[in-house]
Amino acid sequence: MKLSNLKLFFQFSFFGIFLFLNIGLLSFDGKVSNFSHAASSNFPDFTTLVEKTSPAVVNIRTTQRESANNNNRPPGFPQIPDLDENDPMYEFFKRFFPPGGGPGQSPPGRGGIPRGQVPRGVGSGFIISDDGFILSNHHVVAGAGEVIVTMPDRREFSASVIGSDQRTDVALLKIDGDNLPYLKTGNPSNIKVGEWVLAIGSPFGLENTVTAGIVSALGRDTGDYLPFIQTDVAVNPGNSGGPLLNLNGEVIGINSQIYSRTGGFMGISFAIPIDEATLVASQLKKTGRVIRGRIGVLIGEVTKDVADALGFSNVTGAMVRSVDPDGPSSPAGIKPGDIVLKFQGKKIKRVSDLPRIVGGTKPGTLAKIDVWRKGKVLSLDVKVEELKSREKVAQVQKQPIKPKTTSFKWMGLSVMDVPQDVLSKLGLNGGVAISSAQGISGRSGLVQGDVIVSINNNDVSSVSQFTMIANKLDKKKVAVFLIRRGGEALFITVKP
Repeated sequence: MKLSNLKLFFQFSFFGIFLFLNIGLLSFDGKVSNFSHAASSNFPDFTTLVEKTSPAVVNIRTTQRESANNNNRPPGFPQIPDLDENDPMYEFFKRFFPPGGGPGQSPPGRGGIPRGQVPRGVGSGFIISDDGFILSNHHVVAGAGEVIVTMPDRREFSASVIGSDQRTDVALLKIDGDNLPYLKTGNPSNIKVGEWVLAIGSPFGLENTVTAGIVSALGRDTGDYLPFIQTDVAVNPGNSGGPLLNLNGEVIGINSQIYSRTGGFMGISFAIPIDEATLVASQLKKTGRVIRGRIGVLIGEVTKDVADALGFSNVTGAMVRSVDPDGPSSPAGIKPGDIVLKFQGKKIKRVSDLPRIVGGTKPGTLAKIDVWRKGKVLSLDVKVEELKSREKVAQVQKQPIKPKTTSFKWMGLSVMDVPQDVLSKLGLNGGVAISSAQGISGRSGLVQGDVIVSINNNDVSSVSQFTMIANKLDKKKVAVFLIRRGGEALFITVKP
């Protein structure tokens, strides 16, 4: 090949390669462009939704708040007897009746989730009827002397609190007005994880702020009365009481809480399902308060370790941790350590199901409750009582104590008898108190002051009986201890 022809060949070759690459790039760019356009076309446009719904979202501010209760113990909660610190039962009472909690008393924010709190006198709400009924959070208006509602068009109203329910954190307000914009409610049961949702409120007092995100989880149990809708919608102090909306502009929840280690939004927020809030609001509208049923038990989760060790086939249900001796469950025969499977024929799939179902049962109802106990399913009848704001708890009086003690070195455990009068006041028929827990006992979670009620489903009534049962234990197998701690019953697996 001649040099001129070779040169011409390379020129055409490079031109061809250049043209190919450019066509390829153009083609590739076209595909990217088309993909980007397709993606953007599927991204929701919230403008119409916001225009439609925001006029019914209001800012709420209060002129005064109820002062916080600084008492370490709830009213009526047992006090530690006046015992000398050297008394062998001092640590027992200190552990058994710890400050700041007790039967039926759950600390705010259990599970790392604090109750939604806003700066003093600032919150949100939304109108649910054209005559001026408004839904918000209990903690937004609790203890308020005056409630001022400001609408997006700058109109201000003095609102009256029709009723407020602390357990569900729902409040119903009323302003005087006609033909007011209002929001329609949706059906939370149709919500799917991953769908888009919108929040409107007044974070930090910034009225009519709009944030969007997706539903992260449903039926989230935070230790409160209701299961929550979890989202990643940005919610901050002041958003409390505002609506969580679906893409149809329907309210599916009331923004109530956030998970935070700093006090601000960290990507997790919680909303009260609107169907539950509506039920509460209807009672508040009729009577100004919510009437709920109670059966007088404190419950907890059934863990897999406990279920396996006890021979319980699954991890559903709710474990009874304590029974109020003056409540309806005591005469019905319900005992600490029972696992509640059904209430009025409704399955208890998770712990939060039971208080919701019982709370919705009319007081005076003779309800059937199915419990699992020591490998058997028992059907018991319990008469539902009305849940009061405060429950009576027995006072513990000082008694001279000289308990019998014994130790088991291989478990690292020392126990002592509990006086009968103390057992009676605690609602127990028997048990021994742990005076020291080290070694495998300490590593398994047993602590000083725990009261051992049973071992491997064998009741423990005294130190002597504990000794007899403990001597028969296989040192190579797991033992399940049913203990009482802080007014609650717990299953602890002691692993060799």
